Amino acid sequence: MTKTKMLQSKIESLLFVVGDDGLTIKQLSQLLVEPEELVVETMEALKTAYEDDGSRGITVKEIASVYQLITKPELADTIQRLVENPTAQSLSQASLEVLAIVAYKQPITRVTIEDLRGVKCERPIQTLASRGLIKEVGRSEGTGRAILYGTTKEFLNYFGLNSIEEMPSLPEDELVEAEQETDLFMTKFQETFSGVK
Repeated sequence: MTKTKMLQSKIESLLFVVGDDGLTIKQLSQLLVEPEELVVETMEALKTAYEDDGSRGITVKEIASVYQLITKPELADTIQRLVENPTAQSLSQASLEVLAIVAYKQPITRVTIEDLRGVKCERPIQTLASRGLIKEVGRSEGTGRAILYGTTKEFLNYFGLNSIEEMPSLPEDELVEAEQETDLFMTKFQETFSGVK
């Protein structure tokens, strides 16, 4: 594999991992330990390769100096079918864990969810929000006024609940450490909603 192709692969993988946040040329240059000029050239070659290859479903787009991997506009109809039928796919383990934490601890910020899980949660939060299971319910009072998340009516419908009060109660004395909280959330959540898709 040539150096240019290898660099394109690295850029593609980085853009895929960061998702909607995207990366600037400066950030890519630092991550790849390559000069910005070379990164710009490689990015342009990658964009051209995507646009010229009709068999690819994604492309690179620059928005406010930030580069993102996006789906090609001509495939909007296909994507729309997924959006209109989000329950066609079951939730991942990560999404279920985040959903359980939001359900029991709402309103809650992304940072607090990540503290409880011990890993980044941007993608599961996006998935849950796109399916209408969680939504922004306000802003925290602290610095930066972080988004607070809570469950929706669709969440209740999805799990066959009439109200959030029907969620199984959690014994607070067992919630000593963040890791224990997450484990308990998932145990109770899976016991109650096993088999629901």
